[in-house]
Amino acid sequence: MLLEIDPRDGKPAYLQIVDQIKYAAAAGRLRAGEPLPSIRRLAERLRLNRNTVDKAYRELDHQGVIETVRGRGAFVSEKESPFDEGYRQTVLTESVDGLIVKAHHFRLPAEELLDLVRQRLDAFAVKRHETREQPESEADHAAD
Repeated sequence: MLLEIDPRDGKPAYLQIVDQIKYAAAAGRLRAGEPLPSIRRLAERLRLNRNTVDKAYRELDHQGVIETVRGRGAFVSEKESPFDEGYRQTVLTESVDGLIVKAHHFRLPAEELLDLVRQRLDAFAVKRHETREQPESEADHAAD
């Protein structure tokens, strides 16, 4: 699992960890039951205080994204998605609205925008299919 902390981001480091783990779980890069690095190991790798990583893990546990088992560590929850329907709808609506505004500024007709979206969806589907057909070790590297 590759996490990166951007010190220039206005968001606190622990929230950057929370967001990245949530998105990795939602995207399937982290699978249900998969162990997360120990707090100490992740703190050392990210060069953060252990309390920062602990705070992120506690928040993820509180949100139901991970489950902490005393003495064994933290594991990705069996829950289907770390984002509830309302949150997913809000985030996607904001993205689509932004796309519509950009298309409007470029004076792109609605049908051309829809064609572009269809093309990108098709390209994404092909890429996902190709990634799934790769041997496991290659697919892991392709996701990085």
